[in-house]
Amino acid sequence: MAKQLTFMLPEIDREKTKAAVESALEKYRLYLLMVPEDKLPKVTATYSLVPPSFSNEFHSSTEQVAIKRIELDIARDKHIEWVLRGVNRLSKLEREIIYRRYLEDEEVFDYEIYNEMGMSERRYYRVKARTFYKLAFILRIEVYKNEKDIRQN
Repeated sequence: MAKQLTFMLPEIDREKTKAAVESALEKYRLYLLMVPEDKLPKVTATYSLVPPSFSNEFHSSTEQVAIKRIELDIARDKHIEWVLRGVNRLSKLEREIIYRRYLEDEEVFDYEIYNEMGMSERRYYRVKARTFYKLAFILRIEVYKNEKDIRQN
């Protein structure tokens, strides 16, 4: 007699997965508003008792700030593109809920959205919960209960 093949799926930690998706969406909103003015270079002269080293590295504060700003801009643009590509893979209804609730400039409450969309509260929260899990899998940020099952990105 042949043995039946068992297939064990790891269990998803619903609360941590929801928190990961909300965090990614909140980061998206903050990145849209971010103006990196606090990353301005120092214009005052600095003196050091350490003699200069003549290597290929250039340690100007202006250059370091410029590099950090460019890296920050690149990371911000990648995150925005990553979230938008993930949201665009959702269905029209799911996309509309996520966009209205998390991606618009102004923060709105859930009850405002389901009233504007003509949905019942129960249906809205069911669709929203399902959308969070779909988005978590699309963005590959789902969290599993057993740490050994967590996928390494």
